[in-house]
Amino acid sequence: MTIWVDADACPVVIKEMLYRAAERSQINTYFVANQMLKIPPSRFLHTIRVASGFDVADNEIVKLCEPQDLVITSDIPLAADVIAKQALALSPRGELFTRDNIGERLNLRDFFDTLRASGIQSGGPDAINQKDKQAFAGQLDKYLHQHANKP
Repeated sequence: MTIWVDADACPVVIKEMLYRAAERSQINTYFVANQMLKIPPSRFLHTIRVASGFDVADNEIVKLCEPQDLVITSDIPLAADVIAKQALALSPRGELFTRDNIGERLNLRDFFDTLRASGIQSGGPDAINQKDKQAFAGQLDKYLHQHANKP
């Protein structure tokens, strides 16, 4: 089991939670980004630097993830791609993307893209708040508990 992090857009507070979780659970966690990342020294924390470009980090995560791995991302198309590979996807806000909800999330994303393309400003997401951090920590702990001891 491996955790993959779409690290370019992952909030620092979520990365810090993942550093502690990886060490505590002894699970390899890879931070994939198109820039240099500083992570604490640990045999369970790794970085993968990819070239700059549209979806390069996403494509690398999809290529490397395996069934039952966990991918941390707010990127809905990336979540859909890893779900298709039977991996799990969790947003930094604690939303678990599943086969049951990913289609709706893709449609909503496409709708907002269409609005933005037509000049309607919808604004970006709010900053991560305490409720989001708690939801993320709860989902992460649930995943670790369910999958950490499986072969």
